[in-house]
Amino acid sequence: MFLGESLRFSVQALRANPVRSLLTSLGMVIGTASVILVVTISLTSRDYVLEQVEGVGSNIIFAYYATSGPSRPAADGDYVKIADVAAIRSELAPDITAATAVMSNYDQILIGGKLQDVKINGTDEYYSTVRNLVIATGRSLDAGDLARREKVALLTDHLAERMYGSAAAALGRVSRLYGLQFTVIGTFHERVETFGQSEVDRDTVVIPITVLRYFTPVERVDPLYVQVRQAPEVERTATRVQEILEARHRPGATYRVDTLTAILNAAKNISLILSLVLVLVSGITLLISGIGIMNIMLVTVTERTREIGLRLAVGASAKLILLQFLTEAMMVSLAGGLIGILVGVAIPVSVGLFEGIRIPISWVAIAVAFGVSCLVGLVFGILPANRAAHLNPTEALRYE
Repeated sequence: MFLGESLRFSVQALRANPVRSLLTSLGMVIGTASVILVVTISLTSRDYVLEQVEGVGSNIIFAYYATSGPSRPAADGDYVKIADVAAIRSELAPDITAATAVMSNYDQILIGGKLQDVKINGTDEYYSTVRNLVIATGRSLDAGDLARREKVALLTDHLAERMYGSAAAALGRVSRLYGLQFTVIGTFHERVETFGQSEVDRDTVVIPITVLRYFTPVERVDPLYVQVRQAPEVERTATRVQEILEARHRPGATYRVDTLTAILNAAKNISLILSLVLVLVSGITLLISGIGIMNIMLVTVTERTREIGLRLAVGASAKLILLQFLTEAMMVSLAGGLIGILVGVAIPVSVGLFEGIRIPISWVAIAVAFGVSCLVGLVFGILPANRAAHLNPTEALRYE
């Protein structure tokens, strides 16, 4: 019965000053919406980074020759060789899906009637799978192309459009490389754009590594890619790759073996730090809104001193007065919290609908935001409610 009366009186009191009640709850709206948006931004950025890393290739290890030491010049034998790739495939067969080699060179090709420099990558049949490339038209290299040293080529979609007008038009066309005629068997692009930071430029031709080897003075695989079967085995396998490369070359030659795990962890740490900063800002907003609720409730108690004295005089208990004002504070806080939750959910949902992208919304964040709004109303409503409950009835009735 006490709770029902408190709710009724609280609604009447809030409706008597709608503008003040709305402005008081505005801080809660902003703070609660901020909490949800912060978590949403964090989840979205984390998923985006994960998608970008996996787009390069999942469970990838890449290795390349680093140096022979400060006092020793590099020798041809120090570089990673095709035989090293074969050795890694043989020794790590149970742990890896594939290993692929990339050798790079340059040549001039006729584009729009002019000879222009393009990058030539020699690789094998595992390359498109390991690097997670998208074959737009045609096919990728196969084992037969390498075994027979076929003069076939894949072009990036951008290069195909420049040379032939479209990716589809490039299929079956013949291009001259190193003075020989190569038939275009497919076009491709990276699943995730690396903007020239990988071995694939916008204008790149891929041919069998067994063919490119004849046009490179030094056999140098850079980089060597290894795809591991299970994500937990990536670091251990990377160590084994390092050991195999060092064992197959002269002492002092060092090789850099990296994984995408470090990049992913760094991105996650940046996302976490950003989220913590934003959560701190949201927390400050909620704190300010709580202080605002307490301040307005103290003003309300002062304004309604005679009303409180009259209710105490006719038999209302201090407990009932305490419950009423605490209920008012909770209602202001909860109303702001619920509106903030709606705003915090509506913004990412609207962006997702209009932009056609999936934006994850955390139900945990919604539950936390609701719980915080309840806690703010309770904590910052206690002082004014307690002050109202302990007013002296006689002094309250005299208040002007």
